[in-house]
Amino acid sequence: MPVGLFYEFPHSILFCVRFRSLAVGTATGYKLFSLSNIDRLEQIYENETEGTCLVERLFSSSLVALVGASSARKLKVCHFKKGSEICNYSYSNSILAVRLNRVRLVVCLEESLYIHNIRDMKVMHTIRETPPNPRGLCALSISNENCYLAYPGSDKIGEVQIFDASNLQAKVMIPAHDSPLAALAFNTAGTLIATASEKGTVIRVFNVSDGLKLYEFRRGMKRCVSICSLSFSADSQFLCASSNTETVHIFKLEDPKEPATWMGYFGKALMQSASYLPSQVTEVFNQGRAFASVHLPFCGVRTVCALITVQKIPRVLVATTDGFLYVYNLDPAEGGDCTLARQH
Repeated sequence: MPVGLFYEFPHSILFCVRFRSLAVGTATGYKLFSLSNIDRLEQIYENETEGTCLVERLFSSSLVALVGASSARKLKVCHFKKGSEICNYSYSNSILAVRLNRVRLVVCLEESLYIHNIRDMKVMHTIRETPPNPRGLCALSISNENCYLAYPGSDKIGEVQIFDASNLQAKVMIPAHDSPLAALAFNTAGTLIATASEKGTVIRVFNVSDGLKLYEFRRGMKRCVSICSLSFSADSQFLCASSNTETVHIFKLEDPKEPATWMGYFGKALMQSASYLPSQVTEVFNQGRAFASVHLPFCGVRTVCALITVQKIPRVLVATTDGFLYVYNLDPAEGGDCTLARQH
C-alpha cells in the first residue's frame, strides 16, 4: 500500500483555483503539488517552518495565503518562490476559511467576513454579524466579471446569501434547502452555484443572477450523509459531490430530452400527473440521478473532490484527510462506474 502524499495527516487539503495544483497544510508546514500528470505527482514546493491549518494558492502564481496552526487569528500572504512574506493581518477571532481570486481575498470568521483587495490587501468591506458559521462555509467565484461571494444566510435553514464582492453590494438571497447548508460551490463563470444541506440527500444548482433553481439531483434516499465538497467541471457540464460515504457522485447538467422509449413515455406521464400529488412526491419525480459514480475503498474519511481534464482525459480527483489522492477516469458519454487510474 502506498504511504500517501504526506508523512502525517494533513490539517487541510485544497484543490487550488482552476485545479492545476493541490495545496496541503500539515503539522509541520505546507506542500504544493502539480496535477499536470497523473502518473507522477510532482511536488512544486515544501515549507516546514511551522504547522499550517489553512493554505490557498492563487491560480498557478507564487502567491499563497497561510494560516498557522499555532496562530489561527493571523493571515500571512507569502511569495513561496522567493521565500518572502508580503504582508500579514490579524483578526478578532480564529480564521476558519480563506478564499481568493485575481480581484479579492476573503477571510471568513465564525460571524463575519472580511473582503480584501488582492492588489494591496486593503480591507474593502466587512460583512458583520453573519449567522454562526463554525465550519467557515463560504465560496468565492474565480470569475473577474462575476466576482461573487456565497455564505450561509441562516444557521437554521439552508439560505444562501450571494454578495457581489467586486461592487461590494448584496446580490440575491436563495432559499436553497429546509435544513442548514453543508456545501457550496460556484462554477468557473460564476453564473451557477451548487448547494447541499446537512441532510445530504439532495443537491441543487441555482442561477446566480436571479436565484432560480435550474437543477435538482438526488444523491440517495436510504440515509442522510455529510456532504464534504461540491465541484463543477470547467465547462459546467458536470458536478461532483463527495461525502463521508464510499461513493462520489457525478451529475450531468443537461436539459431533459423527449423520451424515446416506452419507459421514457411512462416516466413523462408520471411527471405530467405530478401536479395532483403531494409536493414531496413531486420533488422525487423531478430529481435527477447520478450520471456516473466513484466507489472509494473506504468510508468515514473527509474528502475533497474535483473534476479536471489531465492528459486530455476527464478525471475525477479525490483527496483524503488521511493523505491519499485517488485519480479516476470519467467517461463523459456513457457515465457509469469510473475506473481507478492512479493512487498516490
